[in-house]
Amino acid sequence: ERIRTTDELLGVGGTKQGRKELSEKTGISETVLLEWVNMADLFRIKGIGEEYSDLLKEAGVSTVIELARRNPENLQETLVGVNEAKNLVRRTPTLNQTKDWIEQAKRLPRKVEH
Repeated sequence: ERIRTTDELLGVGGTKQGRKELSEKTGISETVLLEWVNMADLFRIKGIGEEYSDLLKEAGVSTVIELARRNPENLQETLVGVNEAKNLVRRTPTLNQTKDWIEQAKRLPRKVEH
């Protein structure tokens, strides 16, 4: 069985048992699989793709649950600082974008077991 989409990865790798089985089948460590699953989970938020998920991770936000708990002003300030230091994205998300992401994260059904 092949995993072709981020939704399929979330479906299979959303549980500890699923990641364990996937690790046994593929030889990919459960730690790496969890990183990928968390990134796929962030992709469910409209406006977050690979670049912004990398920026969020560098800012200390690697899960939807962590994002939901953040203060928009503080997070946006951190994102600007991280991007100035590491130059990960061409355009840092605006405060409104950051607020929207946090609101989406609060509303999303949980799909990843940690």
